[in-house]
Amino acid sequence: MEGNADPEHGLMTGESYQQNMQIDPSRARFPCCIVWSPLPVISWLVPFIGHIGICREDGVILDFAGPNFVCVDSFAFGSATCYIQVNKEQCCTSPYLSAFDGEDEYQPNEQGRESLTWDDALRKSTQEFQHRSYNLFTCNCHSFVANNLNRLGFNSGGWNVVNLAAFVFLKGHWVSKASMLRTFLPFVIVNFLGFAFGGLTYLTFLAFFTFLLVGWFLLGTYCFQNLIQL
Repeated sequence: MEGNADPEHGLMTGESYQQNMQIDPSRARFPCCIVWSPLPVISWLVPFIGHIGICREDGVILDFAGPNFVCVDSFAFGSATCYIQVNKEQCCTSPYLSAFDGEDEYQPNEQGRESLTWDDALRKSTQEFQHRSYNLFTCNCHSFVANNLNRLGFNSGGWNVVNLAAFVFLKGHWVSKASMLRTFLPFVIVNFLGFAFGGLTYLTFLAFFTFLLVGWFLLGTYCFQNLIQL
C-alpha cells in the first residue's frame, strides 16, 4: 500500500481542474452547468419558458432537441443566455473521479456501491433519450435535464419540469447584458404592440395562454405524474 500522495501533484491536479471548470461563453463552454435560452414565439409571450440543456465537465452542452436526438455542442435555439453552475458536492457522483482524470469511470464508494462520474451520468441519460420521442407537452428538453439531475442526485433528486424551470428562472446568471436584452426585448416589443392594437383583448389572450401552458405542466407534474416523462 502506497504512502501519502505527492502534494505537488495534487496541487497541480487541483489547479488543472479549476482551469477546466472555468466558464467561457465565447466558446460556449459551461462546465457542469444548466444552460437556458429563449424559444421563438413562446418566450416572446411567456419569458420564463425557454429551451434548456446540461453541460459535461468539459463545458460541452447537451440538449434534447427532437425525437431520438440529443444535440452535442450545438445548442438548438442559439447561444445560451442564462446559466447555473452546479456544485458537484451536492451531487451523488464520486468526488474522486472526474472526466479529466485518466482513471476508470467506475469506483466503489464508501458503502461499496458503484459511483459514477458526472459525465458518465450524463452519458446514461443521453443514451436513454436517444430512444425517446420528443413532445413539447409530455417529453421535452426540461424532461431531459431533470432526468440528468435526478441521476446525479443533485440536492437529493426530486427534479421535474416545474421546479427545474423555477430554479433556472430564479437562480440563473445572465451571460451578459446583451443576453438579457435578447431574452426580454422581444417580450417587451410583442406585448407593447399587442396591447397597442389589441388592448384588453390581447391581455385576455395572454393571460389565457399563460394559464393553459403553466396549468398543463402543473397538472401533468403534480396531479397526473405519468403524463410528463422524466
